[in-house]
Amino acid sequence: MPTDNPPPPGPSSTPAPSENRPPDAIWAPWRLGYLESLDESGPPARPDSPTGCFLSDDWLAPDDDIANHVIVRTDAGMILLNAYPYANGHLLVALGDGRASLMDYAPEQRAALWRLVDTACELMQAALEPQGINIGVNQGRAAGAGVPGHLHVHLVPRWSGDVNFITAVGNIRVIPSALEQMDERYRRAWDKLKGS
Repeated sequence: MPTDNPPPPGPSSTPAPSENRPPDAIWAPWRLGYLESLDESGPPARPDSPTGCFLSDDWLAPDDDIANHVIVRTDAGMILLNAYPYANGHLLVALGDGRASLMDYAPEQRAALWRLVDTACELMQAALEPQGINIGVNQGRAAGAGVPGHLHVHLVPRWSGDVNFITAVGNIRVIPSALEQMDERYRRAWDKLKGS
């Protein structure tokens, strides 16, 4: 028998957010500069770039680690903040020796890369305490590599309901912290890890 009373609240009776109103904006203003700089060949080099690759430039300029947001530097490579992050605290791990493919590296170099990834995971846990971490390599332009000539590993901290597609339609607003604030947070965490 039909009734004029709505069903009780619950998952099956709650309309999807998009049926009520459009989703709120997800703010990621730091990505605009990156998106505007793209062309068919990918992001342009810095105007004063000696190598044409920011990862190689950063590797060759250890005195500029703070300005370049390089948090950790070893004899083999570095851990740095992504200047155009997918989420707050997005880290990059790269060897100093830039190669296009993982298998272009000798086994010892690959081992050094994964040791840096281990360190980056530990650093991210200490600094941000994320509920999860996406770890990945985009090898080659077709796989989404923005810097196809210098392989690097992405570590993206994740929390339930943060920046995925479901949250975009679920009316979740993401307010990012400034790159400088994230840099300070990671440096404090790294100082503690080194001291322990």
